[in-house]
Amino acid sequence: MSRVGKKEIPLPKGVTVSVEGNTLRVKGAKGELTQTFRDDVSFNISADKVEVVKVKSGKDSSAMHGLYRALLANMVKGVSDGFVKTLIISGTGYRAEVKGTSVFLNLGYSTQIEYVVPEGVSVVAEMPTKLNVSGIDKAAVGQVAAEIRGIRKPGTYSDKGIRYSDEIVKRKVGKTGVK
Repeated sequence: MSRVGKKEIPLPKGVTVSVEGNTLRVKGAKGELTQTFRDDVSFNISADKVEVVKVKSGKDSSAMHGLYRALLANMVKGVSDGFVKTLIISGTGYRAEVKGTSVFLNLGYSTQIEYVVPEGVSVVAEMPTKLNVSGIDKAAVGQVAAEIRGIRKPGTYSDKGIRYSDEIVKRKVGKTGVK
C-alpha cells in the first residue's frame, strides 16, 4: 500500500494555495491552475506547506488521497518552475518549424503536417530537429508532446521518427539476406 498521500507538499516562495468549495486554486509566478476534487479529501494549508487529509475511509478514498496529493504537487511545481518535454526529430529531411501557435512538420509524408498547439502550452523549435514543449500544466504538456510524437513514432528498424530526449528506442536487426 502506497503512502504517497501522507507526504506534505512544501510551498516555494511566491506560491499560494486556496480552497473554495470543491475547487483547489494554486497561484504562482508562472500562472494559476485550478482543480476540482471530491469530498473524500480535505486540505490543511499553512504558510509553507500543504497536507492532504483523507476524510472518508475505504479503498476508493485511499486512491483519491494519493491522486489528489500527486495532482497538487504537480500544480505547485508547475506554477513555480513549469514543465518541459524535449522531442528529438531524426531522419533525412525531417524537420519542424514553429509559426505562431502552429508547428509545421516535414516527416517523410507527401504533405507537410500542421499541428495546432492548444492554449496554455508553448512549443519552441530550438533547432529544426529539436522541439521544446513547455507549460505549467503537466498533463497538458505531456499530452501535446505525446500527440506530436504520435505523428511519426520512432522506428525500431531505422533511426527515423520523433522521440523524447530521454527515450531509449530498442533497435531490431533487419533481414540478413539469402545465404
